[in-house]
Amino acid sequence: MTAPSTELFVHPALFYRGEEEYVDGTVPFIREGLAAGEPVAVAVPGPKLDILRSALGDAATDVRFIDMTQAGRNPGRIIPKVLRVFADAHPASRVRIIGEPIWPDRSGVEYPACVQHEALINSAFEGRDATILCPYDEAGLSEQALTDAYATHPVVISEGRQRNSPSYAPERVVERYNEPLPIVEAAEGYAFGADELPAARYFVAERATRFGLSGVRLDDLALVVAELTTNSVVHGGGSGTVYVWAENGQVVCEVRDGGQLKDPLAGRRPSPPAQLGGRGLLLVNYLTDLVRVHTGPDGTVIRCYVDC
Repeated sequence: MTAPSTELFVHPALFYRGEEEYVDGTVPFIREGLAAGEPVAVAVPGPKLDILRSALGDAATDVRFIDMTQAGRNPGRIIPKVLRVFADAHPASRVRIIGEPIWPDRSGVEYPACVQHEALINSAFEGRDATILCPYDEAGLSEQALTDAYATHPVVISEGRQRNSPSYAPERVVERYNEPLPIVEAAEGYAFGADELPAARYFVAERATRFGLSGVRLDDLALVVAELTTNSVVHGGGSGTVYVWAENGQVVCEVRDGGQLKDPLAGRRPSPPAQLGGRGLLLVNYLTDLVRVHTGPDGTVIRCYVDC
């Protein structure tokens, strides 16, 4: 599973069925890293954390454990807030991370953002001295999710055997899941330019309050709208339209404009402390529970979901 590689960055997928295969595929990986003096982090859904802590025994105290259902609720913040934060804290050492961003309870709305995240890890960590092992529940996930795992990981481990993926093509995955996001029939819209930015924030906040959003979460959404609408004015042709609606216990807000995002990692890179500006999309990923993006020559749509 951890055979020597000439590549600095190693990104295998681990297919498993049941708890025993999960432990057999992850615990030796962790112990091998600890024995080599590598910092180790485990970012997986909460119940899996308990399994691994129990299997590791005393060695668990040397591992950084992260509940992916919380830290990775929005797949768009996993790279900057989970993976890069840990790797950047150990610049002089190779790091070893287990990251499980896709699990059976993920919704169909979340999945495109999840698989894009898996594809983008490869460019985000290119040239970095790190190994990120991504477990996939072979019994609980769809055939499409397993097929996509081959496309987003250069190496796949299944039934204890490791092999190179014959269909590895992360850039194609990013493009394929750059799906159009049609205007939702129930959405209310407000067209804005530079002079209407405060009115656009008020428009969304008033309707979000009506849908049940309040307190800190309402403040978060107002800040998200401010960042997105300002980006539209500055980078998206000077104007745009903001839409808001309620959906399955969430308030959904989207901003449409005439700009095009050229960088697939926009909003997924930690910003240097001394950097002035340029944190808008990063902040949007940190403050929301899901971000979906569609971008192309005809414009960009950024759709954000906030749990009520």
